[in-house]
Amino acid sequence: PTPHDIGFASSFITQYQLVVYFTLLKNTTKMKFSMIAIAATALAAGVEGFSTVSRPAIRASPLKMADAATEVDTKAALATAANEARGLAMDSIAAAHSGHMGLPLGCAEVGAVLYGSQMQYNPKDTQWINRDRFILSAGHGSMFLYSWLNLAGFDLSIEELKNFRQHHSQTPGHPEFPNSEHTTPGIECTTGPLGAGVSNAVGFAVSEKMAAAKYNTEEHKIFGHHIFALAGDGCFQEGISAESAQFAAHEKLDNLIILYDSNEVTLDKMAEYTQSEDIMKRYDAYGFETYEIDGHDLAVVEETIAAAKASDNGKPKFIKCNTIIGKGMEETEGTNAAHGEAGVPYVGKAKASIGLPDSGWYVSEGTRDFFTNTVQAKNGKIYDDWQATYAAWKEANPDMATELEDAVADKTMPAEDMLAAIPEMGDEAEATRVSGFKVIQDIAKLVPNYISGSADLHGSTRNYINDGGNFGAGFDKSYAGKNLYFGIREHSMGAILNGIAYHGIFKASGSTFLVFVDYMRPTIRVASLAELGRVSYILTHDSIGVGEDGPTHQPVETVPGLRVIPNLDVYRPADAEETVAAYVSSVTRSDGPTALILSRQNLNQNTAMPAAERRAGTMKGGYIAKKETGDLDLIIIATGSEVQHALEAAAELPGARVVSMPCVEAYERQSDDYKESVLPSSVTKRIAIEAAVTAAWYKYASKVVGVDRFGFSAPGDIVMEELGMTAKNLSAEIASMN
Repeated sequence: PTPHDIGFASSFITQYQLVVYFTLLKNTTKMKFSMIAIAATALAAGVEGFSTVSRPAIRASPLKMADAATEVDTKAALATAANEARGLAMDSIAAAHSGHMGLPLGCAEVGAVLYGSQMQYNPKDTQWINRDRFILSAGHGSMFLYSWLNLAGFDLSIEELKNFRQHHSQTPGHPEFPNSEHTTPGIECTTGPLGAGVSNAVGFAVSEKMAAAKYNTEEHKIFGHHIFALAGDGCFQEGISAESAQFAAHEKLDNLIILYDSNEVTLDKMAEYTQSEDIMKRYDAYGFETYEIDGHDLAVVEETIAAAKASDNGKPKFIKCNTIIGKGMEETEGTNAAHGEAGVPYVGKAKASIGLPDSGWYVSEGTRDFFTNTVQAKNGKIYDDWQATYAAWKEANPDMATELEDAVADKTMPAEDMLAAIPEMGDEAEATRVSGFKVIQDIAKLVPNYISGSADLHGSTRNYINDGGNFGAGFDKSYAGKNLYFGIREHSMGAILNGIAYHGIFKASGSTFLVFVDYMRPTIRVASLAELGRVSYILTHDSIGVGEDGPTHQPVETVPGLRVIPNLDVYRPADAEETVAAYVSSVTRSDGPTALILSRQNLNQNTAMPAAERRAGTMKGGYIAKKETGDLDLIIIATGSEVQHALEAAAELPGARVVSMPCVEAYERQSDDYKESVLPSSVTKRIAIEAAVTAAWYKYASKVVGVDRFGFSAPGDIVMEELGMTAKNLSAEIASMN
């Protein structure tokens, strides 16, 4: 129902009749105004066709009257909490003279219902694995989240709210998943780039479905929670949200509930200036169950969210909450001025208009008591019952419990043990994407919570887990499957991978051609910022060696472009053994994501060096792949497919050392002594070679052989030769050096 429908209907019916009305409405996703009006009138008057017999007068029992009184008390408490949350947001933004006031004021009733009624959580155990998850996709409205975390009893003090957007506070400008910079409790996801959070939520929903399928038993259900995401017009204008909605509906993720803050305002203009679509019809078409409500009517918001939670019909839920941005501040409400801090001069007046005192950051004793004695008591019972269920499940399934607890703790076997457990790869020339296919089979066995997916390129990127099953609904898929088919949706894939990682159970990788990684670059950046060690990217067809497909598919700037992202490890292995180590590093690293850059074409193996030494060297990011046989007077630095050329060119140079540097980032983390042993500062005659743009390599070398132009369409070996990626050309370049 629309907000007008609800208001019209409620004017006709008593509280009892409203309960009956909403009971009938629970499974109805949308009704036209005329039908609501007729139904409401009929319920009030007993119109023939709706009631075939006259309805006798109903006298409420004392118990029902007590329940009704409790309900009224609860609604009053939620309404008070909503206004006090508005006050907290206004005070914090005014103190910072920075921030977004519109959403915290406009969505206060939504927050009250989520944190005060409909979400299951325990503020004293923020890592409880069966808690509901809330993602603020519209991350600019961060004071909404901080206010509700404080009111709900999380360890986020009023002092932290006073320090909103200040250095070293727990209340940064946009929500940040706990990391080395911020450890704010209750933040499930780093958000800010619009559309990403609602897409991350799809990843949360994937992970919850997978965990339930993998770990729930007939006797004990330990997973069964919902994923909530609050998003605005900007989120739904960004294309990533559309990609993710398609995936969510297709895979029937009915544990996902998206709340659309529909205030008809964007930053520059009213939303109608740039959009005219019917978003409800769009989400209907995707396959969502859709609702449209007055986002300021507490009873309606609560009833609708409860109905969405109860509907296990294979459809994700989309609730359009019609709201007034900046509600309560008449100078800015309903306008794009409410998007920022333009309302700061009017905070005092706005607070007074909603009954708040002049004192800053006011929370009444009644609100504190409500969350402590009512909300936490209710959720505490849910939590305690779950703990008893979990204990029984663990006793009945000790091996599965160990696996799950290791997964939650992100505990894997040590890298050294994992390397030793993977057999040597052999001496035949082989594309590293093919080596990767072999390695991923071992990784999936050694890391039981490892899953992988592809943007419609499994056959080329070669990251399919044999015998892992396929994730999803229908066809040969199940929610226990380890292989995800994302469709041609790289941007969404990146966000879903992040969501899976945030959820905190599985390690996830996703694949595409390297040249298409820019579609998902924003999600890689956020994964790096959020220090998501559970995520990795398998990026194949890594250079001009792609050949015939031409320059549109031949990356030259892409690998250097990834290397500049802080906290992203970029591995470009030179052979099969380096590929083993790169994969092992990706699943044992805990403080950031890893990109695995793999070749389409066959590469020679460095058989002159033992496999174990190549693996160990790769784990350090750079190592001596061929030691000089005479006095050291030249260092050749290479990576990936160019290491074979460096080894060939150095074969006739007794004083030449070859350094393979598959991962610059890992190399830079090594001790100064190690780095000096590999690249001694006394040797300044250095040359680097990589089939990519050259600029970054001048940090290590005085001369660089690379590709500072786009390629062309021809067989890969011809493109490589024409653009100088051969041992012959490298030798000529070395000969030209002083």
